[in-house]
Amino acid sequence: MTFELIVSQGRIADRTSGAIPGAALTAKLVSSLTGLEPLEIGQISPARNDHWSTALVEAKVTVAELQQAISQAIDRGNRPLMVANTCAASLASLPVASRAHPEAILLWIDAHGDFNTPFTTESGYLGGMVLAAACGMWESGHGSGIDPKNVIVIGGRDIDPAEADLMSDAGVRIIPPSQATPEAILSEIGDRDIWIHVDWDVLEPNNIPAAYAIADGLLPETLHRIFAALPGQRIVGLELAEFEASGNWLEDEKALKIIADIIAPIVCESIPV
Repeated sequence: MTFELIVSQGRIADRTSGAIPGAALTAKLVSSLTGLEPLEIGQISPARNDHWSTALVEAKVTVAELQQAISQAIDRGNRPLMVANTCAASLASLPVASRAHPEAILLWIDAHGDFNTPFTTESGYLGGMVLAAACGMWESGHGSGIDPKNVIVIGGRDIDPAEADLMSDAGVRIIPPSQATPEAILSEIGDRDIWIHVDWDVLEPNNIPAAYAIADGLLPETLHRIFAALPGQRIVGLELAEFEASGNWLEDEKALKIIADIIAPIVCESIPV
């Protein structure tokens, strides 16, 4: 079972201009590490600071096409490796993951909970609502099915009060950066399959540029050790989102080297011999 590389290049609630080129650069990196040919989904369009309801309608075609590509990869017996501009692309992937791997643990590796709903969101940002939608807390139009008790938010530290209450009531587990060790995470996973989502703002700022970076994050070497400790044969999907490309090649190249080091234990060990 190998990975299939799927790249989102359509706007999905992007509020910053670096997210789509960041996904393209990340996909090029993954392709160079693995030899996988990327499948690009969506048409590039400019970033805008719009309300979640408007963004959701605009992203409908891109999300549906991503969902189809992910479903087809799984039907072929392979593992999706989705490189996304924003976390909102997980509106496509997570409902598919829930159907194909209903008992899998979802490692949501992110500084944010992304567990707001239309009733709790303070920012109106669709990306901050995606995990709640996948868990059936509100209707996105793209499905749900993730059991919140199977969700572990790793590195979460910027969570709104109402959002935190929803997560607690639903049974979502949160492992803050100070407690995010390989041993702690392996203990929580047990012998379950694993679907992984990474938003690069989980890291301490000034490592990998991210639009919503916040202090006191994981160090790259910590995330590398976590990935190296995970049982590769039980990883059934991987998502990488929110690398904010700067347009400065030296800065972007530095960030890409960090990304390569972090993901290598997963993607490089999965290359067919």
